[in-house]
Amino acid sequence: MEPDERLALAHDPGTPALTLIELAADPSSQVRAVVAGRADAPAQALRPLTRDYDRDVREAVARNPATSRGNLLRLVADADRWVRWAVAGNPGCDEQVRRAMATTADKELRGLLAELPELEPDLAEALLDDRSPEVRERLATHTQHPTVITALLADRTVRVRKGLALNPRTTAEQRHALALDNAVDVRSALVCAVELDEADLWLLTRDRSAEVRRALATSAHTPAKIRQALEDDPDETVAAEALRARATTTPPARPTRRGPNRFVTGPGR
Repeated sequence: MEPDERLALAHDPGTPALTLIELAADPSSQVRAVVAGRADAPAQALRPLTRDYDRDVREAVARNPATSRGNLLRLVADADRWVRWAVAGNPGCDEQVRRAMATTADKELRGLLAELPELEPDLAEALLDDRSPEVRERLATHTQHPTVITALLADRTVRVRKGLALNPRTTAEQRHALALDNAVDVRSALVCAVELDEADLWLLTRDRSAEVRRALATSAHTPAKIRQALEDDPDETVAAEALRARATTTPPARPTRRGPNRFVTGPGR
C-alpha cells in the first residue's frame, strides 16, 4: 500500500481498531501522528506511540483525550518540553497526573499546573514555596483558594503580588490590602483589573504615584465621579487622561425628538 493510501486509511473514521494498531507501527511519522491523535484509537495503538522517536507523534498522544493515565504519567517525564506541556491541556489530566506535574523540574509545566482551575488546595499551597517567581505569579493570577490568596499577599516578589491584583477572586479586604501595596506596579494593575470599594478609589485618587492615578483615570472600572475628581489632578497628564476618558465614555446626547410641524390657523388668519 502506498504512503498516501495508508495516510488516508489513518484518517478514515471507519478504519477498524486492528488496522489502527497496525498503522501505529507505520514507517511514516505522518501516519503514526494521525493515529496518535485519534480519540477512538485503541490503547494498544497509543501505548507504543508514547515512546515514538518523533516528537510530533508523542505530542499528539499527549493531547489525545483517549490517552490513559499511565501514558500521561509517562509523557509528563518526556524529554521534549512541548510533549510535557501538552499533557497539562489533556482532559484526562487527573489528580494523579497533576501531582506528578508538581514534582517536575520543568518550571513551565509547574506554571501550567498553577493555572489549572481544578488544582487541589494542597498542591496550590505547595506551589506557594515554588522557587520560580513566574510559577507563583501564575498561581496568584489564577488560584481560587482564599487561603492561598491570603498567603500570596505576603510574597516578597512584586510580580507575584501584581499577578494577585489581576485575580478577580480576591475579596474586598484583600483588594484593600493590594491598594496599600508599596509597589506602583501592583496598585496600577489593581485599578485596571477589578472593581474596588469607593473608599479605596478615593484613597487612590491621592496616590503618591502619578502612574497609579493615570491608570485609575483610564480604567474601565473607574466610576464617573472618581474620574471627574481626577480632572483636577496636579499632574497634567493624569488630568488630561481623565478628561479624554470621560469624552470617550460619555454617550452622545440624544437629539430632541420633534414631531411634524403643525400649522395652526386662528380666527381672522
